[in-house]
Amino acid sequence: MADTAFKFESDILSALAHPNRLRIIDSLRKGTKCNCELMPELGLEQSNLSRHVRVLIDAGIIRSWKEGVRVNYEVADNEIFNLVDDASAIARRGLERKLKALKAG
Repeated sequence: MADTAFKFESDILSALAHPNRLRIIDSLRKGTKCNCELMPELGLEQSNLSRHVRVLIDAGIIRSWKEGVRVNYEVADNEIFNLVDDASAIARRGLERKLKALKAG
């Protein structure tokens, strides 16, 4: 059972391991958006956006549904924002330590 839980956790973390996917999640902080809003906001082509949202959907991070020709996306669980925020804080502290070491050395 523990291995299954680690696999699901790994799938989520792997899905988050791309800057464009983090940008998609960040954009969805403001609420549901359609692909027609995400493409220009993020500067992504339709095929590129589709590939990234598919990874996020498969990992259970976002969900989608169609309304006519629109495809809408929203975050499946708002706790993902806490995970992304924590990762951002860890990365920022790591960069600060590296900068401090470079200045000192």
